[in-house]
Amino acid sequence: MRIAVTYENGEVFQHFGHTEEFKIYEVENGQVVSSHVISSNGSGHGALASLLGDRKVDVLICGGIGGGAQAALTERGIELCSGAAGNADQAVDAYLRGELVSSGVNCDHHHDEGHSCGDHDCGEGDCHSGGCHGCQPQPTMKGKNVGKKCRVHYRGTFNDGTQFDSSYDRGETLDFICGAGMMIPGFDAAVANMEVGETVQVHLMPSEAYGESDPNAIFTVAIADVSGAEELAVGQQAYLQNGYGQPVVVKVTAKDEKTITFDANHEMAGKELNFTIELVDVAEQ
Repeated sequence: MRIAVTYENGEVFQHFGHTEEFKIYEVENGQVVSSHVISSNGSGHGALASLLGDRKVDVLICGGIGGGAQAALTERGIELCSGAAGNADQAVDAYLRGELVSSGVNCDHHHDEGHSCGDHDCGEGDCHSGGCHGCQPQPTMKGKNVGKKCRVHYRGTFNDGTQFDSSYDRGETLDFICGAGMMIPGFDAAVANMEVGETVQVHLMPSEAYGESDPNAIFTVAIADVSGAEELAVGQQAYLQNGYGQPVVVKVTAKDEKTITFDANHEMAGKELNFTIELVDVAEQ
């Protein structure tokens, strides 16, 4: 079995027709045995569906997708699982566990039968995602690397020294456009004036990372109003949609016989983060 995920910097990219990369997972006996990233070599749902078909992909996991793209995938026998968000590897694991449910066509603001977050603020930006995340304008950033494609290795730790992420461990660099809002602000700022081959260490406050935890992003709803909520347990992640049809990753924080509480804050919200960053390469777009 072969699964493809719309991919950008470790995350599920949110716009199928504009994805620049796919991460391909080889699955045997329900377990991922290998994975690699490929370039989309263009855009447009027809070309992308053909690319996946040529690669013998069985399942596509993505964020937003329109009806034309869904039809093109169906024509090539590719199963669609849309509405995913967050870490790509975790999304694949959730699919293999049967916990990832497709929201179908979701780029025309039609909602599925799941809970709509409505006016809730469903979280801040994301370190490794190029999605909208609130559509807030990015501040102007200065530096010789701003606007250029940067390749870095990095290691992230909490203040107690616990490692939460490492590109070194994955064996692949993180590629992004510096200053384009693809990264959390403090990470972008650290890379803006680095030299190729240089390694820096930075300490980021929440305001420079994922922001403070927003109490408005924690909400309680009736279990009967959320399709599949009766199967969720405290501590488990779920995929909902906000009022604009965009997929949102939430965590179940409480549940009783009639209600369930979700937290749409990023798991890193409110945390101070430390990064060791090595600039591997810089290139013009």
